[in-house]
Amino acid sequence: MNKPNRPVYIIGHKNPDTDAIAASLSYANLKQAKGHSTYTAMRCGNISNETQYVLDRFNIKAPKFIGDVRTQVKDMEIRPIPGVSEEMSLRDAWLTMKENHVVTLSITEDKILKGIITTGDIMESYMGSFEENPLADAKTSYQSIVKTLDGEMIVGDINDTLTEGKVLIGAGTPDVLEEYIKPHDLVLLGDRYESQLCAIEMNADCIIICAGAKVTQTIIKIAAEKNCKIITTPHDTFTVARLIYQSMPIRYFMKSDNLLTFKLDDYIEDVQPIMASTRHRYFPVIDSNGRYKGMVSRRNFLGASKKKIILVDHNEKSQAVNGMDSAEILEIIDHHRLGTVNTTRPVYFRNQPVGSTCTIIYQMYLEAGVEISQQMAGIMLSAIISDTLLYRSPTCTEMDRKAGSVLATIANVNEEELAKEMFTAGSNLSGKTPSEIIHQDFKKFTAGEHVIGIGQISSMDSNELSNIMDTVLPELESIRKHDGLDMIFLMLTNIMKESSKVIFSGSNAQIVLENGFNVPSKDNKSVTLPGVVSRKKQMLPTILNTVSTQK
Repeated sequence: MNKPNRPVYIIGHKNPDTDAIAASLSYANLKQAKGHSTYTAMRCGNISNETQYVLDRFNIKAPKFIGDVRTQVKDMEIRPIPGVSEEMSLRDAWLTMKENHVVTLSITEDKILKGIITTGDIMESYMGSFEENPLADAKTSYQSIVKTLDGEMIVGDINDTLTEGKVLIGAGTPDVLEEYIKPHDLVLLGDRYESQLCAIEMNADCIIICAGAKVTQTIIKIAAEKNCKIITTPHDTFTVARLIYQSMPIRYFMKSDNLLTFKLDDYIEDVQPIMASTRHRYFPVIDSNGRYKGMVSRRNFLGASKKKIILVDHNEKSQAVNGMDSAEILEIIDHHRLGTVNTTRPVYFRNQPVGSTCTIIYQMYLEAGVEISQQMAGIMLSAIISDTLLYRSPTCTEMDRKAGSVLATIANVNEEELAKEMFTAGSNLSGKTPSEIIHQDFKKFTAGEHVIGIGQISSMDSNELSNIMDTVLPELESIRKHDGLDMIFLMLTNIMKESSKVIFSGSNAQIVLENGFNVPSKDNKSVTLPGVVSRKKQMLPTILNTVSTQK
């Protein structure tokens, strides 16, 4: 299962906002328009109310969720060795192993894994001690016996199964044969008429005539009357005696309990120690429904391909999808400060001081000469409006306004009306827990030894923001501890008044706000910051600078 056209995931940050989702969708669309069909928009967090409104408004499906981009079993070269039937003979199993250069076969039924058999199991079938009637105990089919012996059944039903009797070599005289042939036995014979007749008269279930010897019509007639099968084979008696046990079905020897299997979604860092602790060389791979997909071996780890990803709207490690360090980053498209993402090789990195990642992607459409559809224009415009608070944020640039104007024309929408509907949907948080409210637009940042979290909720309704504050404030400290943060801040931004009330928790959080913005906290729970509406350009730099100057 070698996958030459592996997907490239375009992913925004955790707790994605409208810009992160729109950027992943619109950039994937641009890549696909340029002929790169494997580029796929993904997300690593839940869709906010605001973003869901935008997606519904422009009839676009949300990107699929991916919570971790570590290398998985499905990223390895999985050998598509077909599963085999439990009725396959030992001989055919051995030949299949030689043909595929493997030492293990998977036994399946309707693609569901039932067991495995190894070369060791086959060797043990020869070297181990058999029961008295192994072919009968294994319920070996006559069809398998005939095939294994390269023979032909000239009397009897080939679809029958051997259920009784033992295998004998009829090497003696008829007097001797009468002593040890029992009813239902299977007897290997040569061309002696008397011995053939004796075995039939002793009620053998089957006689096998070796070395291509001819069988007389009289013997054929008598065998048919006595319900004794006759098989002819070109092989000599010694070879037949050796081969016949290879006709037994592999279900008689396969392992079916406590099978060591791996799922497609298993992470190889979890799989490797298990492989190293066992003597097996090949391991079956199944999907989440137990369907067999192929085999992997230890050497397949050498060819395991890292997931390929493109980061949009962030370049902070703490904001990135889990397992990012195990993935191969191809590009970063962002409009934030340089963060903590490191790469092992040079990447395409585009970072511009604009209000929205979608403004950058809009420029990339123009540079590539790719037409922007009404749907893409709608979500890109929504992202610009969201990130610039309808061009009121200090992060907003002339390029954002120009891009928004063009996109509004393509999308055939009024920017003011779209903004009002978006922000109303985004601030409607009824039914959500305090944690869900905080994390719907939330980012983590690192400042020296401090880990800081900043969330933001924007609304045009002062009463709505006040209700959100009353809901969240009692739980803020427990959320900070749960997230492992030193300080947590939630900006409640009034778009119309162009100001934010910030509630906070954590050691020195109040001091950082008061010193950084030179405003007092009247209730020791919040501060009001007139003119502060941007987390990226106003809130974050001030907090980071203040924290860095504190001892």
